[in-house]
Amino acid sequence: MAKTKLFEAWSFRLQQPAPFDDPKYAGSKSMGFSQYNTSSTAQKSTLHAPTMRALLAYAKLVSATENGQSVDGLGAIGHQGTTYRISEYRSANKTDCVVFNPVTGKFNAAQVEDGTQALKPYSVGAGNGIGSGLLFCLMPVLNEDDEFRQKFQEFVSLLESGWADMDAAFECALTLCDNVYRRIENSKQLGSDGVKISIPTTGNISVITQMAMDSGNYAPTGASYGEFTIMQMSGTPTAKASSFQKEDFVAKYALSNRTLTARELAMVPMLPDWYIIPKEVVRVCEHAKVTTASSQPMRNFLFRGEAGTGKTMGAQAIAAGLNLPYTLMTCSANTEITDLVGQFIPDTNGFHGSTPIEDLPKISDITMHPPSVYMMLTGEYDEEKTEDDVLQKLIEIAVGNLVEKEETPGQRICYVDTPLVEAIRHGYVCELQEPSCIANPGVLVGLNSLLDNCQVITLPTGERVKRHPDTVIVVTTNSDYSGCRDMNQSVISRMDLIYDMEAPDLNTMVKRVMNVTGFTDEQEATKMAIVVRDVAERCRQTMITDGSCGMREFKSWVLSTMVTHDPYESALSTIISSASADPDNRAELISACLEPQYSRTI
Repeated sequence: MAKTKLFEAWSFRLQQPAPFDDPKYAGSKSMGFSQYNTSSTAQKSTLHAPTMRALLAYAKLVSATENGQSVDGLGAIGHQGTTYRISEYRSANKTDCVVFNPVTGKFNAAQVEDGTQALKPYSVGAGNGIGSGLLFCLMPVLNEDDEFRQKFQEFVSLLESGWADMDAAFECALTLCDNVYRRIENSKQLGSDGVKISIPTTGNISVITQMAMDSGNYAPTGASYGEFTIMQMSGTPTAKASSFQKEDFVAKYALSNRTLTARELAMVPMLPDWYIIPKEVVRVCEHAKVTTASSQPMRNFLFRGEAGTGKTMGAQAIAAGLNLPYTLMTCSANTEITDLVGQFIPDTNGFHGSTPIEDLPKISDITMHPPSVYMMLTGEYDEEKTEDDVLQKLIEIAVGNLVEKEETPGQRICYVDTPLVEAIRHGYVCELQEPSCIANPGVLVGLNSLLDNCQVITLPTGERVKRHPDTVIVVTTNSDYSGCRDMNQSVISRMDLIYDMEAPDLNTMVKRVMNVTGFTDEQEATKMAIVVRDVAERCRQTMITDGSCGMREFKSWVLSTMVTHDPYESALSTIISSASADPDNRAELISACLEPQYSRTI
């Protein structure tokens, strides 16, 4: 049974490319095996169609480049920095864009059909991609082996001769296929001679998104052979993300001519100097302002993304751009509709009794023993009273519907607005954080009347509050976190814009962290950023989901390193420990991601 998806049984039954599609070349042969074929039984080697297609494409590209011929339509192979291999593999009416990390063995890929610009997912499997695009990207790595390099040079010469000696070409192809197969399948046993790759059992390769490509996350810094036509070389306009100056953004998108009070002015966020304003934030402000005069102004927005991608900072930046006060509510699994639209607290105004404030009813008291709190409020003890009974009694007191008896200090409570209701009432920006964690799916549905622009919501006191026309609600959520649930479709349908926040590219990561921490060694920060990115990718690839690795952990690592002056030591207690609580997972992350950049002899 194959160890990787590239060499499953179905892949050996595929039609060979010409001129190796002659039936006499089919099946296993007792010849042409590589030095890595150490089978204790009879040694065999077999042509592998996906490998052959990649070899032929690479040979044609190398030959054309070295002989000064046109490389149009032959694809390209290059690199990004000193780590990543990047390729564009041309096949029937499509191009496979592939990025390979030799350290982690992980691929990112996308397919682009001719005549389109859409990036489609790439999957390895019978009836899907056969893996030639991935193998094509591996060619420079495979060519680092002496046997492969010698046989490949022979293969190119035979190609240039027009396959004058097909028997020699066949034996050469057998050796190359066997070399590739053994070095990938037995990579752990072969050490530095092996080629480690990591493909999910589903065959689904991590997709290259258009946003990631546009931001320069995947941009070749050099082309070994051919010319890139889809993934633009670093330094070209398409590889740069748009930037927005703070002086051209802050308070430039005011929704009205209102005058803020001193308290409200203090609630408008101040953007730090290091903050890079994302395009998504500017677009939200533009949509909010331009649609203000319409009958349905755009006021509800959703940011989805991984931890540390800047969702909360984005919500604060929106408030700064709109010149509006900012409020925040964080949801949890136990959040109920009453937590969002109303809070009852003890009212001690004018109280001069002897009962201290800490003896008044608290939420923990209600949860632990509702009958006791009910007796405190009413003077009646009933073992069957529940939390709902206590809450109902509190509401009755708050709205003045309780027939007063001899009043005690513990009976005084009052209703106060939540940050959400405050934003609704006065026209602020409110960030609703992590609503996908809420266990009860009906909670957010209860806000639908509010999310419908300029509608009203009824508070527990009976008051009907109309939404201020300037009120902006920004929902931020991370669907990858453990415990997160899918948001209700009726809520999603009320979002005017939905942005998926991508992780920042390496340059942005480094710039942000250096500006925040005061760290001055850009080369070291870049090296650390590569480790952070590799750890995050490794966690996604191997389904390590009990931790987090992103910008927050990167910042903590840099700050710790400024104290310890030892990046390796600081990494263990920051990015590695944050990524997983499992010792085996941490050991894997150390060996796969940390030690290639920071070797350490224990």
